[in-house]
Amino acid sequence: MQRINKNVVLALLTLTSSVFLLFQLYYYKYYLSPKNGAVFSKVKGSQSGQDGIQWHVIKKFLGLVSSHNVPVYLIDPLVLGLIHKDFEQLSSSSDVMSPECKYFCAPRDFTTFALLAKTWKHEVSLFRAAEKMGFQWLKIQNKDPRLEGMDDLSGTEIPLHYIFKLAAHAIHLVVFYERSGNYVWHGPLRLKQNIDRKFVPFRKLHFGRYSGAYNKPEVLLLSIDDLKVQIPKNLSQFLEEMSHSRFLECRYREARAFFQLYPDDASLDAVEFRKKAKALLHLAALTLNNLGVRFWLSSGTCLGWYRQCNIIPYSKDVDLGVFIQDYKSDIIPAFQKAGLPLKHKFGKVEDSLELSFQGEDDVKLDIFFFYEDDDHIWNGGTQAKSGKKFKYLFPKFTLCWTEFVELKVHVPCETLRYVEANYGKDWKVPVKMWDWKSSPSNVQYNGMWPVDEWDDVIQVY
Repeated sequence: MQRINKNVVLALLTLTSSVFLLFQLYYYKYYLSPKNGAVFSKVKGSQSGQDGIQWHVIKKFLGLVSSHNVPVYLIDPLVLGLIHKDFEQLSSSSDVMSPECKYFCAPRDFTTFALLAKTWKHEVSLFRAAEKMGFQWLKIQNKDPRLEGMDDLSGTEIPLHYIFKLAAHAIHLVVFYERSGNYVWHGPLRLKQNIDRKFVPFRKLHFGRYSGAYNKPEVLLLSIDDLKVQIPKNLSQFLEEMSHSRFLECRYREARAFFQLYPDDASLDAVEFRKKAKALLHLAALTLNNLGVRFWLSSGTCLGWYRQCNIIPYSKDVDLGVFIQDYKSDIIPAFQKAGLPLKHKFGKVEDSLELSFQGEDDVKLDIFFFYEDDDHIWNGGTQAKSGKKFKYLFPKFTLCWTEFVELKVHVPCETLRYVEANYGKDWKVPVKMWDWKSSPSNVQYNGMWPVDEWDDVIQVY
């Protein structure tokens, strides 16, 4: 067996070490040097070098998107929460050098920014530049829900989220799209099989567990930790929106299956009713929104959205729900001012309140007020001629956004439970003959109104 020359081995080891050293010097020069904005030493006022990493990664990302004219704005709830506390000070001293890194150096794994899709052309050059700066990036896309009702375009995918990672910090870029209800929407973050699930701690991301809906944003440019950053102009409103932003898409596939079994009514009367009901719903939403009163689609209107993504043509009215704690005495005058006269008022604020307003022709608007007990929520009903009271029980629910007849509106998040409570397990089968006193699955007799209260609790106009 031939002996290995020790001098050769030593030379090979020396060469390998030299190459590795040159690689380290190259990496430092082009990715970690001050020239490239990624020195991971302490930032002024920060507590550790790790904090410095975050600040420098954000600085590099903002420089990247700025050089490609991509207008992003900050939506990270942790950072915005800190900024909100000092907003007046920051807005009045935007050009003053910050004595410490207070906001972007707060410990976290990622920082979240937003992008309006229409303001960006998805240029490949951005990703090439990101790679040259040392970023790893990931694009997450899925079907465009705005096209789900269109057979030819259904299934078209759009970008929903981007992740840019450098060193120990990541930037989560959420893509917002304009929807026909005059709002912006972001999609859920759903990982496909070929995506590395260890790329970032996905479960910690603030955006993406659900779809979300927001009012169209106005942004404000501020200097935060010596970085020029755009943020939502009304911070308190945005943070409040975020906590109640969950969005449910209309179930287009199920609606198509429904219409295959029960063909849609395309008669002139049905078309006219839907047109009037849509206009009435838009007017009601505008009126209640101006009053700051939360409401949701209820009863037959909710069933129409959930079952067939449309107004039920034989329902003859529009049904809304309101929690009694959101009741305001201005509701009746506001609707009357909007041209909707009061048709009847049943019950009282303390018990079984119900308002009905007359819309165009025979289309009416019913607003049911909901009361909370220990284990359920209920609304009341009153028979005018007899004074009988009825009670409709629902499991407790929360509210989500949806889009219905080109309107951003609330529905119960637990929609199936809500619909089944009202219409039973056979809710998929249309029922045209409906008695509000006996047909609902959740109706209970609730006694009688005392005769001496009738003038107050039974008002018909």
